[in-house]
Amino acid sequence: MASVATMRGHLTNSSLLRSDVLIDGKWKGAASGAKIDVEDPFTGQIVGSIPSLAADEVHGAIAAAETAFIPWSREMNRHRGALLRRWYELVMANQEDLARLITLENGKPLKEARAEIAYGAAFIEYYADEAGRIFGETIPPLVPGRQLLVEREPVGVCAAITPWNFPMAMLTRKIAPALAAGCTMLIKPASQTPLSALALLVLAEEAGIPAGVLNIVTGKASMIGDILTASPVIRKISFTGSTEIGAQLMAKSAPTIKRLSLELGGNAPLLIFDDADIDLAIETAMVAKFRNSGQSCVAANRIYVQRGIHDTFVKAFGDRVRAMSLGDGFDPATDIGPLIDEAGVAKVDEHLEDALSHGAEIVAGGKSQGGHMSPPTLVSGVSSKAALTREETFGPLAGVIQFETIDEGIRLANDTPFGLAAYFCSSSPATIAKASRGIESGMVGINTGLISTAVVPFGGVKMSGLGREGSRYGLDEYLNMKYICHAGL
Repeated sequence: MASVATMRGHLTNSSLLRSDVLIDGKWKGAASGAKIDVEDPFTGQIVGSIPSLAADEVHGAIAAAETAFIPWSREMNRHRGALLRRWYELVMANQEDLARLITLENGKPLKEARAEIAYGAAFIEYYADEAGRIFGETIPPLVPGRQLLVEREPVGVCAAITPWNFPMAMLTRKIAPALAAGCTMLIKPASQTPLSALALLVLAEEAGIPAGVLNIVTGKASMIGDILTASPVIRKISFTGSTEIGAQLMAKSAPTIKRLSLELGGNAPLLIFDDADIDLAIETAMVAKFRNSGQSCVAANRIYVQRGIHDTFVKAFGDRVRAMSLGDGFDPATDIGPLIDEAGVAKVDEHLEDALSHGAEIVAGGKSQGGHMSPPTLVSGVSSKAALTREETFGPLAGVIQFETIDEGIRLANDTPFGLAAYFCSSSPATIAKASRGIESGMVGINTGLISTAVVPFGGVKMSGLGREGSRYGLDEYLNMKYICHAGL
C-alpha cells in the first residue's frame, strides 16, 4: 500500500487508501501480482497501484455476488435502507479525505471534489429512504374469485462500469438504488481513478453491508467488459461513458438479454436569447462549460448567442474566462485543474485549431503549453463546420456561435444525434415555453448550468443513451415487475 506521507493530499483516515480489491468480503491483490499504476495528473507521479485481475478472478467476483444475492434480496427493505443510511453517514464523516483522493487521482480543484462528495453522498441518502417505499399494486379483477397483484422484485446481480471524470458520484448513483432494490453488484471503476472507488467500499464494509453484496474488479477494461456482457449471471449493466463503448456493450449483452442503463456521450447546447439577463447568462455559461474543467458529459459544448446580445455577452464572458486560474487542484485559488491525460489536452488543442481554421477568433486563453494543463479558452465567430459543434470537446474550450431567431436557435440546438442535456437563458415566458418543449434532450436547464440532484431523473435521448439515474425512476431500473393472478378465492 502506498504511504500516505508520500501523498500531496494527506489523509486523516489512512485506511481509505487501498491498493487491493474487495471480493466476497476479502481484500486481495491479483494472484499474478500484476498491477496498474495510478498517476497524479498534475505532477505525473505515481500515487498508487491497483490489481490487474485475471479472467478467473473476475468470474470469482461474479460468483460471490450471485451467492450473496438471495440473502440480500430477502432482507427487509428498511434494513437495507438503514445500512445505506449508515454508509452515507460514514461518507460524510470522511468527506475531506475522499475529496483529497479525487483531486489526487483526477486533478479537479479540491473545492469541486468536495462538492462531488456531497452530491454523490446525496444518492446514498436518498435511496436509503426510498428502500422502504418499494410498493406493489392490487388491480381490481374483472371476474369474481380472483386477486390480481403486481409485485416488484430486484433484477438480480448487476454490474456498474464508471468513468474517471466523476469517480465517486458516478458510482453512488448506480450502487445506491441497486442495493436499495435488493440487487448485488460488481463495480468496474476507471483505471485512471480507482482510489476513490476503493475508499467508498472501505466505508461500505464498515457500514455493515454484507460480504459479496459489493465487489470491485480492476484490470483490463475490454476483458472485464466481455466477461460481464457474456455472463448469464449478470442481469443488468449500468454504464457511463462514450456512445461508442455503450453501443458495444449493448450489442454484446444482446445474447443474454440484459437490462441496460446507458448514460452516453453528449453535445450539450447553451442558447442565450436576446431577452436573457446577461449576468445570469454568464454565470450559467461559466458553470455549464467550465465545471470539472469541461470534462463532463453535460458540459455546454456549443454556446449559441442571439445577435442582439452577442457582442455584450462575448465581451463579458471573455473577461470572466481570463480571470480564471489554471493550476494544481490542491491550490485553493485554482479554478481549472489538469486534464486527465495528454490525449485529452491534444483533443482540446485540435478543436481549437480546427475552429480557428474555419474563421473563429480567440477572445481569451489559447493553446496548451504542454503537460496535462489546458488553459480556459473562449473563441467567437465559430463556424457550424467546426469540429467542436459536432464532437464533445471534453475540456475548457468554449466556442460561441451567433444566431438570429428563436426557431433558428432551437434548430441548431437539435442539430446533433445526441440529446443528453441542454441549457438556455431567457426571461420571456413565451420563449421559455417554446424552447423547453422544442429542444430534443433528456434534461433541460433554464437560467442555470447546474441541473443534477439525487431527486431528479438523469439521462438522455437519441444516441445519448437510455434509462435514468436518480429519483424514484432510478430505482425502477433495478426492479422487475411480476404479475400474480390468484384464482379460486
